[in-house]
Parts: sequence; C-alpha cells; structure tokens
Amino acid sequence: MEDSDARHWRNLLNGVHIADALSSDLVKGCYACNETNNMTDISEDVSVPQQFRGSDDTRAIGDLTPMEAPFQIPHFESSEILYEVKRKEPKIIGNCVIGDCLGEGSYGKVKEALDCETLCRRAVKIFKLRRLRKIPNGDQDVLNEIRLLSRLHHQNIISVFDLVCKPDKQKMYLFMEYCVGSLQEMLDSVPDKKFPIWQAHMYFVQLLDGLEYLHSQGIIHYDIKPGNLLLTVDETLKIIDLGVAVELDRYRADDRTSCGRGTPKFQPPEVASGQTNFRGTLVDVWSSGITLYNFVSGSYPFEGENVYKLYENIIKLDVVIPPDVDKLLRSLLMDMLQKNPAKRCELQQIRSHQWVLKKHPRTLDRVPLPAYNNDPLRHSTVYSYLEAMYSVPQNSYLLSDDVRDSTQVLVECGKESFPALNNGNVDVDNGTETSVGLRMNFSEPSASGWCRLSSKQGTSFENLSATLPVRKVSSDLHQLRVNTKVKDKTGMCRVQ
Repeated sequence: MEDSDARHWRNLLNGVHIADALSSDLVKGCYACNETNNMTDISEDVSVPQQFRGSDDTRAIGDLTPMEAPFQIPHFESSEILYEVKRKEPKIIGNCVIGDCLGEGSYGKVKEALDCETLCRRAVKIFKLRRLRKIPNGDQDVLNEIRLLSRLHHQNIISVFDLVCKPDKQKMYLFMEYCVGSLQEMLDSVPDKKFPIWQAHMYFVQLLDGLEYLHSQGIIHYDIKPGNLLLTVDETLKIIDLGVAVELDRYRADDRTSCGRGTPKFQPPEVASGQTNFRGTLVDVWSSGITLYNFVSGSYPFEGENVYKLYENIIKLDVVIPPDVDKLLRSLLMDMLQKNPAKRCELQQIRSHQWVLKKHPRTLDRVPLPAYNNDPLRHSTVYSYLEAMYSVPQNSYLLSDDVRDSTQVLVECGKESFPALNNGNVDVDNGTETSVGLRMNFSEPSASGWCRLSSKQGTSFENLSATLPVRKVSSDLHQLRVNTKVKDKTGMCRVQ
C-alpha cells in the first residue's frame, strides 16, 4: 500500500514539473515575440503574421500525456481547409421554376418563379393550409380571392395564371403576374415619404381605372392602400389582395353592404362607428382619398395609439389638409374625405375633377423603386436555380469524340437551336411524374452506348424521339451534353 501511494505521488509530481516546464517555454516565447515586435522597424511589412511555437516537441498529440496535450496548438494550412458552397436545389411546380422569396405575410410566402413555356417572370403565392386554419376566416379569404381574381381581366388588376394544390404537403400555389414592388416600398424609401405631384397623379389615375372596373363587376375591394398597389416594370399599377373583397348581388338595386374588414387607418367613419348598413363603393372612395392624402403629404389624416383611439379620432376629428397642397388637390381631397357618406363624391365625379384631368409636368424629383437585397435592378432570382439544374459538372459526362465540338447544354432556352415549346406543358415536381405535359426520361445506356429520349404517351409529343450519342463515365447524374444535330427541338424541361 505504501509503494502504491509513493508511486502515485511521484507520478503527480512529475506531471507538475512537466507543466511548469511547458508554461515556462510559453512565457519565454511570449517575451521573445514581444521583443521582436518592439524591435520591428516601421518601414518593415508588419502584415506578415508572427508564428509562435511553444515547444520543440514534435510528438503527435496522441502520444502526449494528458498533462502535455492541452498545451499543443494544432496548425492547419489554408490549402487543407475545404469550403463547399451549398447547392441550391431547384424546385418545379406546375410549369414554373421557383426562385427566391420576395416577401412573407400572415397567409404565406411570395416567391419569384419563371414560366418554362413563355419564359415570363411570375410571382407565386404559397399558402400553408395549416396556417390558414389558424387565422380567423383565413381559408375563406384565400378562396374568395382566388374565385374573384380568376374572372377579372383588367390591366390594373393583378392577373392569375395557375393554381396548384399539393394535398400531401398541405400547400397551395397561386401563380400571378410578377410585379417589381409596391408603392408602400417606394414611399418608405424616401425621407419625406411622399411622391411628387406628377408621380402621385400618375398612380392615382390608374387606381381610379382599376376601381371603376371592380365596381362595374359588382366587387367592393374594402382594403385600398399603398401596400396593396404594385407596379410592373413599365409602371403599370396593379391592385392586389382581394381577400376581404365583397361581391354584390347583381340583382340588388343598391351597393349597400355590412362588411368592413380593411386596414383601420383607411376605414371611413361609418365603419369606425360600427354601422352595419352602408354603401360599399363609398368605402373604396374614402380609402382612395386616404391613399392620395398619403401620396402627397407622407402622413395620414388620422392617427391613434391603438385601434379604438384611431376609430375615435376618425369619427370626431376633422380632416386637416397640409398647407403646401394646392387648391385643386385640396378640394378633391375634401370631397373624397367627407365624413357624411351622402356628401362624399362618387368615382365618376372624381374622374371629372379638374385636378384629375389636369396634365402635371414631370420633374426630376422622382421616387424610384428601392433596391431589393442590394440589387437596384431587381434581377431574376431564378437564374441560380436554372444554373443548378442545367450546369454540367466537370467530368460527369463525356461525349463521343466526333461530336464533342458541336455540343451544347440541354435545354438552353432563348437560343435559336432550342426555342420554347409552342404546344403542351412541362409539369415536373422534384422528379415526380405528373399527368400533364412533356417528360424526358433517359433510360440506362445500351450496349452500344446510346440513350433514348422519349416523351410521355398520350401527349401531343408522343412522336418525339431522338437518339443521343452519350457515353457515361460517372455515376453522378446531373445533366447531359447532347448533340446539336437532334432532329426534334424541345423546350425547357427537367432532365432526370
């Protein structure tokens, strides 16, 4: 027992001595580095990093004792560090390749998309059915918007092109017209948060055109505001978000309704006071007046700490027009913001107002569309996904030597050799075959090293077939390079 205790204390003492020696080397190394740095001349290049070795011990870390190992600092060369960029996984829903997220609301996300047939940019609104069930009237509002937009066709109303439902994923995809931004984004991007008069007039006239069309179809929007007014690349205004819109009975003699579920700041006094019977078209007139007021002043006529205080101010306070507003515009705003609905002007009276008919000269103080993700031109975000789909990794596939010089990537849309399809659709979702459209499948290479390209049976492309000289040299299936002498031309599609 005594020998065991003596051996234990002797090993412990040796470990302490080793630790003291290593710490002494560390201190000496630090002093040496400090002296070297103090003696360094200013003219010398001090950007070169100093390399410090705490000990001359060259043993591997695994060979060191537990007391020695913590004092060894591993060193890695930069060439030994590998960084792999995360690959963007492309996703195809319906006829469109899905891009990055453009925005997110309470109902779901909005992403950019590219139509594979027309090569037009689209916006896809992605609804999560589970989330909609948690929002009061969420599913009814979405179905109401889809139902109304599907039958509306006007240059100032957002257009819808397709609706794809995925019951297994509990998602719904609504493909709409692509817009570059909202008027609210533009207002928020400038310090005074307002448009010059000519720019406000240009947007307001288009708003009147869209509202007139909605009212002619018996639809009350109920939520007109800058955030629901989008712009296309040619500055065409689009009215969106018809979730709370109401369709009037076409056999009703008047436009009276009892709904008022819009944004509180844009609600008229009859809604703020809790009335259950009022004219719906005049509600849109009031909210359009608040929108024009915001365009030219950068503020709102009524504010409040909460919704109750805001509604109280809308009912009791008078509308105060900013002093820098000219007389014509002042009279128009007062006519649109009459608290008594009986005295409030109609849309036809607004169209004939002198300020609306007046031609406002353009000036240089224009409010541009702000940059999105540091991209002032708002380039398409789908390009990176297309590159991931159709790029060819090095040495993944090699072509026959006799056709190596006359090859190109399948399918490179926009070029003469592979124009977009004029008939049929491409409908592939993550490699899963669907019942509509063209599908390209590459079977296993035959003994001769050739692959067969064929279309789905039952489509208008059932006669499409081509033989491709391809020699497989890798098991990684990313893309193929094909001979440009393919007889039948194809459009953009997913290569399996």
